[in-house]
Amino acid sequence: MGSCLSARIKAESPLHAGTNGKDSSSRLSSSSIPPTPRSESEILESSNLKSFGFNDLKTATRNFRPDSVLGEGGFGCVFKGWIDEHTFKAAKPGTGLVIAAKRLNQEGLQGHKEWLTEINYLGTLHHPNLVKLIGYCFEDEHRLLVYEFMPRGSLENHLFRRTAYFQPLSWNLRMKVALGAAKGLCYLHSPEAKVIYRDFKTSNILLDSHYNAKLSDFGLAKDGPIDGKSYVSTRVMGTYGYAAPEYMATGHLTTKSDVYSFGVVLLEMLTGRRVIDKNRPPGEQNLIEWAKPYLASKRRIFQVMDVRIEGQYSLRGAARAAALAVKCLSTEPKYRPNMEEVVKALEQLQDLDAGGSIKSEATRKHQRTRGRESLSSRKAASYPKPSPSPVAA
Repeated sequence: MGSCLSARIKAESPLHAGTNGKDSSSRLSSSSIPPTPRSESEILESSNLKSFGFNDLKTATRNFRPDSVLGEGGFGCVFKGWIDEHTFKAAKPGTGLVIAAKRLNQEGLQGHKEWLTEINYLGTLHHPNLVKLIGYCFEDEHRLLVYEFMPRGSLENHLFRRTAYFQPLSWNLRMKVALGAAKGLCYLHSPEAKVIYRDFKTSNILLDSHYNAKLSDFGLAKDGPIDGKSYVSTRVMGTYGYAAPEYMATGHLTTKSDVYSFGVVLLEMLTGRRVIDKNRPPGEQNLIEWAKPYLASKRRIFQVMDVRIEGQYSLRGAARAAALAVKCLSTEPKYRPNMEEVVKALEQLQDLDAGGSIKSEATRKHQRTRGRESLSSRKAASYPKPSPSPVAA
């Protein structure tokens, strides 16, 4: 497994937890995930997933070779592999269906519970903006999850990795990704799914070859409130900087907790900065505290916008996006919009041209055509391999 070691932070009180200063995927945690309401056998039997043998996945990933590693997180390492799309048996590299196999670090009960939670949700929920879970491996001590391969990797890489390999996303692509991710959250909050995601962040938003956003990593997801209750009471778990303040303070989890996290990600997309960055000067290390005064003023908004997208957006468009982020980041949950309202606001943003006017239907059709042509000619980036970044409580 090489460098694929878990770097999860655990603390009795998240508000005073220490940091390791290195892993952007580190999570707040005061205890292991509560038991799922269904038994393990019920979850595995009810999912429409393929059961893989360990040896097949070992062969498909070339024996989990280090050069097959796509990324890593608290759960474990993700490996690139190939399987036959009809038999699901291991295939030669470069042939058949490309997969991403996430292998559980064998470090205790909590990992197994997250593995099972992922199957519980992605085994039954299906939406264009959720990553597709193909199957799992449950053999002896081995626990793996097999996903569709997302060739352009994570939003985190495109926003924060300053290398020639990951080109900065344009304004239009950022708004497209924001809309896709919002639709994924909106579906999870719908009466059909009734799920609170609880871990919305840039590293969990993956991009396909056409920059369509899909939410991944459902290990911390929770069923929404029932019996007329407005929230779920649970132990605080999530990622530093993205968790809503009322959830951190009380453990009361609602769909508005996810909306707050969406606001954090939208602000990161507008500014090109991480929500917590200890490498920045004092006063700029907490993105929300630093940016909020600028976002309220149309004259000052340009001072916080990512310089890499300068000239690609209108003042009207930037102001609308900033206003949406501010609403999502409201300290009081009741003042935050729901995800249906967020989706509607982002859809309206898609219709603004560089001058701030509403695009004509002919213009929108032309841009869609040009976009498809451009995307087909660009080389796909790799799957996410998160870069180290500071975190803070």
